[in-house]
Amino acid sequence: MITSADLQKMERVERLNLVNSLSGIKPAQLIGTRSASGSDNLAIFNSIVHIGSNPPLLGFILRPDAQYRRDTFRNIHETGYFTLNHIHRPFLEKAHYTSAKFREAESEFAACGLTPEWIQDFPAPFVQQSQVKLGMEYKQQIPIELNGTSLVIGEVAIIVLPDRIIEDQGHLNLALVDDLGISGLNTYYAIEKIARMPYARPHEIPPMEELQ
Repeated sequence: MITSADLQKMERVERLNLVNSLSGIKPAQLIGTRSASGSDNLAIFNSIVHIGSNPPLLGFILRPDAQYRRDTFRNIHETGYFTLNHIHRPFLEKAHYTSAKFREAESEFAACGLTPEWIQDFPAPFVQQSQVKLGMEYKQQIPIELNGTSLVIGEVAIIVLPDRIIEDQGHLNLALVDDLGISGLNTYYAIEKIARMPYARPHEIPPMEELQ
């Protein structure tokens, strides 16, 4: 057992890695943006969350910016648009290194060997190597006073993905495109589809001896 007092006694990096891993496997996605002056930016995020389906809203957590530039959010504020791009096994290493702190004028696309893609005049760059990508329109920033972070919310404007991963009733089989998940800041996991359970209704629960 680890108590909150134990956490406070831990060395900073150990505590950071432990707490970042507690939420389990999360989406690993690249956020693409373009500044008002035309500079492209790409950054890996592990905090993408579903907000709602109608309208289709997704969000991500923006860390405090007292010490470091936050080009991603500056660009979103300037233009109102960004992209979400799933990460797949073939370009994992390139995607991971977008987390490095590059100079302001240096594009992570070029530095990490990824290709910007422009789709239907959307104002932000997609990642050509990604097979599942979303064009997002910025809607709201919600400050989280407890730790100085913010929840940034966008609405889905464009969905680009291969037809072969769309199953019945709109379900996506992300295992077919080697989608990856992340635990903590830098530990990656492959996705495997193991089951699709029915919508849960109390009167349809199987007998206890049948439940796994």
